[in-house]
Amino acid sequence: MASIFSKIIAGDIPCYKVAENDDFFAFLDINPLVKGHTLVVPKQEIDYIFDLKDHDLAAMHVFAKKVGKAIEEAIPCKRIGVAVMGLEVPHAHIHLIPINKESDMIISNPKLKLSDDEFRSIAEAIHEVWLKNK
Repeated sequence: MASIFSKIIAGDIPCYKVAENDDFFAFLDINPLVKGHTLVVPKQEIDYIFDLKDHDLAAMHVFAKKVGKAIEEAIPCKRIGVAVMGLEVPHAHIHLIPINKESDMIISNPKLKLSDDEFRSIAEAIHEVWLKNK
């Protein structure tokens, strides 16, 4: 059965897409720790990130770097935190989280409740920077 991320990539479930290429897809986390919290996933459904072939894992990180740089330019922050946990959805993914302090990365922190307009505005801002810099 397809993961929720595969359904998002296929367009069966709506999302706030920020970037895409032939192999990877990036979209806003709908339960963000902070504004701009983004997920990067391979289009190929692989459960565990370390099961990706070496060249695919490297390419995913290069894609995530480009998305992270776009987030950093679009969302005021000191850094982009990177996290891979892989327990919540059986589809490899990287969390890119704009941070100003280490505690911004604590996954058990309360999640933000954003309106559709806020999500759209954030996604558009990141997407515009990504397009400009890709």
